[in-house]
Amino acid sequence: MKLDLALMARMDALLRAAADTEILPRFRNLSEGQIKAKTGPHDLVTEADEAAERYIAARLESVLPGVVLVGEEGVAADPSLLARLATAEAALVLDPIDGTANFAGGIPLFACMAALIINGETIAAWIHDALRGETAMALRGEGAWIEAADGARRDLRVATPTTDTALMTATVSARYMPASMAGHVRARLHRIGPCWELRCGAHEYLLAARGVIHALVYWRLYPWDHAPGALLHTEAGGYSARFDGSDYLAAQHLDGGLICAADRAAWQAVHAALLEGFAS
Repeated sequence: MKLDLALMARMDALLRAAADTEILPRFRNLSEGQIKAKTGPHDLVTEADEAAERYIAARLESVLPGVVLVGEEGVAADPSLLARLATAEAALVLDPIDGTANFAGGIPLFACMAALIINGETIAAWIHDALRGETAMALRGEGAWIEAADGARRDLRVATPTTDTALMTATVSARYMPASMAGHVRARLHRIGPCWELRCGAHEYLLAARGVIHALVYWRLYPWDHAPGALLHTEAGGYSARFDGSDYLAAQHLDGGLICAADRAAWQAVHAALLEGFAS
């Protein structure tokens, strides 16, 4: 497998085809029976999620020969599949529709995310915004960029670093944190500038990689939700680490938190603002 721009383009084309064939025709056209709850009322899957993952799975071998597919919906059906991420020489993690709740509700904030992990290291990432016809891509050591359907390309760059958290904008997701941590973090949100959630990590990572917002804070780290965006953010010049300061490894970590910021000093400022004084 040759990791180059041609491979990036082939995978981009597959994601675009899946979106055009299986996702966009179903947007705002789902019946009640085509939306189901998985683990609870806020964890949804639609016919479009499942159809898009099947579409990509059926064609992946021609794009990435020998790669193990670890898709969100595949893992939902067979949880043991997730363990293959740590042992496979090459694996593709896939979220066919990130922001399913938005998609199901007719809200135009969703995207298709994928990341290629080789021997435990995330080396390529794609976030396809089907409604805009754009795909953000990153290749380890080669930077991050976004391409339109006509091939027009522009580089991505994180926001200008600052350590003044009052001047920062951020996404802070405390939904999956332990209760005591969530309470601690929420009580300190006033220390950061405007904070919000889009219910779509793909678009939150895109905002950070574009330099529109300064920081991202998450707890639960399912690989399909974070491997693509974390690499995109890093290759756009950002710095990220788990709450304990360790590197985020998508093939190993499912929680432990993640803070993405413009640089290490900004990361430390966000960490201090939200987590200083917390004792589990």
